[in-house]
Order: sequence, then C-alpha cells, then structure tokens
Amino acid sequence: MIYLDNAATSWPKPDCVTQAMVHFMNKVGASPGRSGHRLALDAGRVVLTARENLATLFNVDDPGRVIFTKNVTEALNTTLFGLLQPGERVITSAGEHNSVMRPLRWLETNRLITVTVVPCDSQGILDLDALASALQQPTRVVVLTHASNVTGVINPLPAISQLVRAAGALLVIDAAQTAGVMPIDLTADDVDVLAFTGHKGLLGPTGTGGLVLGEDVPLRPLIFGGTGSESEHEFQPGFLPDQLESGTLNSVGIAGLMRSTQFLIETGVAQIRQHEEKLVARLLDGLSRINDVTVYGPSDAHERSSVVSFNIANRSPAQVGLRLDETYEIMCRVGLHCAPAAHRVVGTFSDGSVRFGLGYFNTPTEIDQAIHAVQAIAKR
Repeated sequence: MIYLDNAATSWPKPDCVTQAMVHFMNKVGASPGRSGHRLALDAGRVVLTARENLATLFNVDDPGRVIFTKNVTEALNTTLFGLLQPGERVITSAGEHNSVMRPLRWLETNRLITVTVVPCDSQGILDLDALASALQQPTRVVVLTHASNVTGVINPLPAISQLVRAAGALLVIDAAQTAGVMPIDLTADDVDVLAFTGHKGLLGPTGTGGLVLGEDVPLRPLIFGGTGSESEHEFQPGFLPDQLESGTLNSVGIAGLMRSTQFLIETGVAQIRQHEEKLVARLLDGLSRINDVTVYGPSDAHERSSVVSFNIANRSPAQVGLRLDETYEIMCRVGLHCAPAAHRVVGTFSDGSVRFGLGYFNTPTEIDQAIHAVQAIAKR
C-alpha cells in the first residue's frame, strides 16, 4: 500500500508518537492544571513541553502564546469570531478552505461585517496588486492560507505581511498544510495569528491543533468555563493561555504532539521540506509526461507545498481514485477537498480533482509507482 493522503492526515506517524501516548495513558493519565498531585504535575509538564516545542518551531519567545484547540478549524473560528466586530472589514483570497470561508460567510450574514475576496490566477496564485488595492480601504483582518490544499501554491508571507502591516490590519495565517513541513518564523514574517493542526505535517494525532498569537492581539474567548486557574472567580481569566483554553485539554493527544514536535526539531523542518520538495519535483515531472493528464498549480516544486492535484481527461476524479485504491493500493483523496472556492479558481468545480498529498515517509520508489499507476489509468 502507498499512502498519498498526507494532506488530509499524515500517516504513518513516528513510532515515538504512539509510545508517548501509550505512556501517558498508562503512567500519567491525570488532568493538567487541575490538581497538585504528582500525576497532575506530570501531565502539566507534558502540555508545557508541547507548548515549548511549538514555540521553538514557530520562533515565538513566549510559549504561553501557544493556545491548544482540537484542530485548525476550531483555531480559525476562535480567531475570526474573537477578532471581528460588526461593521468591520476582512480580506481573504479566492483560494481559501471552507474553514475560513464558512465562518466569514456566517459573520457576513449575521454580524454585518464586510468580506472582500482578492482574486487568484488560474494556477491559484494570489494577486498581490489586488491585495494592495483592497488594503487601501480600512481593514481589520486579512486571513489567508499559507499554502493551498488544492493547488499547493505557497503564499509569500514576507510580501503579504509588509502590505498588511502598512495598512494597519491584522494578519491571520492558516498553516494547515505547512506547519511542520515548511520553516515558519512568526516573528520574522510578522504574523499576528498562526492557526495550525497537529495531525498533518506536525505528525501528531487527530484532535490536536491550535493557534499561536503575536504580541498584543486582542482575541476574545470563543468558549468560557473551567481553566483550573482563578477558580474563585466567575469571570474568565484575563491571561494566556488560560483565557482561551476552557475545559480539560486533550492531554493524551498533546502528549503525542509533544513527541512529534520533538521529532521535527531533531530531524529539522528544513530537511523535511527538502525531502518532500524532491518528491514533488519527481511527481510533477512524471505526470507532465502522461498524455491527457492536467496538473494544477505551479510547475516548479519550489513554489508549492507537497500537495499535487490533477485530473485525467474523460475520467471523473471519483473513478480515478477508486482505480488507484482497488487496483494499485494507492490511497489519495478526490473531490472538492472542502475548498470549493479554490476549485472554482482552477476550473475544476464541481467534480474536483485527484489529490496526492506527499509526506516525509514517502519514498522515490513510491512516487514512481504512483506515476506508473496514473499512466496506466490514463491509457485505458
């Protein structure tokens, strides 16, 4: 079996991730921050270490600005509902995932905010001139994906943050497809909020994710409740991370995330990016040689993430995906990938595309086998 669905969830995980979760369940098990006994303190150390690892990966001085959620969708909702007020304006792009578009459309309909969608070209590349033009009007938030989950296009954070900062707006980045597989420097890139998920490039378990806050970001809580701190008050704590982390955390999941982020630090995100980029270049070259195959996004592997979407002429993505699975044991994802806006940009709405999501544990041999499989399907 060849697993090429890492853009949905990375697999396999490093063995140390499973071991850390089993150890937590068997030897720790308590709730962090809820008691003073030794097991609760051990649980607290696990959560703190995970925060510190993430702060290291994203170059943030204060681990307390790493806030845990159950996934990037919750992190984005927490951010958008926590920042935007009635009458304010937000800018996004035509290539966004529904984790951005759906909360924005709800806010637009029910809270009377204004949403401006900046266009992308037919390869999914953001129009920076259009973004600069849109920012000439008062704007509260700019929210963009770091890399598309459909085309793999990487948005240039330094250029974007320069435009956003000059306009006095806040920059929110959806790093679902890049956290753990591309170097991200929250300080150098001048990002106000980075939303991430744990189960993709960070190689952790599902049910983990979060957001990383820049300094002085006035984010209101989305959920209120017990935090283990200031229990004598009926009002939410005003300090991070407790202000934004009500309820018991997914401690066993965070234990896995703690170990996966340690694995990334020890391995080096730059090395992971280099490996995946070589695989993407190999795949793009192979697919480009097959008649009737259309690949979406840039042809240069350096300009895209490890996501490669394509279609075969006169074959529906669903048919291709079924053949890849049943005949060639290649696991991938087909359809609209929860990003109909991005598919409209590249002209693949409403059937979508076949998507290969490459990962660190894929090999050149597997890529060659996948190319051979696509070629065989295209010839039939």
